[in-house]
Amino acid sequence: MANIMKMMKQMADMQKNLGKVQEALAAQEMEYTAGGGVITVKITGDGNITGIRIAPQAVTPDDVDMLEDLVLTAVRGAQDLAKETSAREMKKLTAGMNLPPGLGF
Repeated sequence: MANIMKMMKQMADMQKNLGKVQEALAAQEMEYTAGGGVITVKITGDGNITGIRIAPQAVTPDDVDMLEDLVLTAVRGAQDLAKETSAREMKKLTAGMNLPPGLGF
């Protein structure tokens, strides 16, 4: 019974801190570039894309497919970066809690 009470307290503490972590992730902006820097995607830690910058030299009517591939690569890279950042912060939040399988983040 003591283990259940301890786990419930840990879960309550974690829930309090979860909101703070989510706010911090939403405020954290990062960038991912592709194509040697010709495409830059800005994204927040909670996964919201806030901007895409395309260098003028990347825009050529003869090679639209390349531009589309670069944009897609940059967006996916930015999303992966945001997911990794979020997972790292959530792991810090749950560190040492020994949560049962399925309850971790």
